[in-house]
Amino acid sequence: MLLEIENITVHYYKVPAIRNISITVEDGEIVALIGSNGAGKTTTLRAISGLKHPTTGEIRFKGQRIDKLPPYKINALGIAMVPEGRRVFPQMTVLENLLMGAFLRNDKEEIQKNLEDVVFRHFPRLKERKNQDAGTLSGGEQQMLAMGRALMSAPKLLLMDEPSLGLSPIMCGEIAKIIRNIHIEGKTVILVEQNARLALALSRHAYVIETGGIALSGPAKDLRNNDDVKKSYLGG
Repeated sequence: MLLEIENITVHYYKVPAIRNISITVEDGEIVALIGSNGAGKTTTLRAISGLKHPTTGEIRFKGQRIDKLPPYKINALGIAMVPEGRRVFPQMTVLENLLMGAFLRNDKEEIQKNLEDVVFRHFPRLKERKNQDAGTLSGGEQQMLAMGRALMSAPKLLLMDEPSLGLSPIMCGEIAKIIRNIHIEGKTVILVEQNARLALALSRHAYVIETGGIALSGPAKDLRNNDDVKKSYLGG
């Protein structure tokens, strides 16, 4: 098992944002977390990445407990996050943003190889705009940049928070295709998406999070056919 989350609870001040959540992620799969705004999806990703430490419970990555580690140590172990809202550095160039993703790496030749063979191959548009300030990119291009920046750390596990947010249907389809291709090439992905239809189409396993807890879980194809999921998240 690549990632094991066991009964974690996370508080913001004295208020629990998630309660007793348990999730498992196998190496090489896409796992989706779906649910409404404020349900606890982003908090779960923040706990995995070390941005918010659980009050109780444990998180293990490749058998090693990580729930007390700072974010940079978790990133060094092989977990990278693509944050909601993209969070690119607008006054830095595309290339400078990408290299920020490799700030913990010292292998310059491998970094350059990763840039060309992984990032620019998946995102040729970024290569075309590598000297352009990130703040001048379109929303879809900034999303590509955020994804490319995360891939520059050569992660084993990619956490993606609302990658389709605010994008046109055409760009959503393009981002979905890139996620699928990244996965085919061996990356494990945890995908948080309000677009439940997209998330369930991409993933093998999924969890429905409601009011800070897991309401349903199972194979994505089963959840697509679940009447409650259809009514609440798929519009029918």
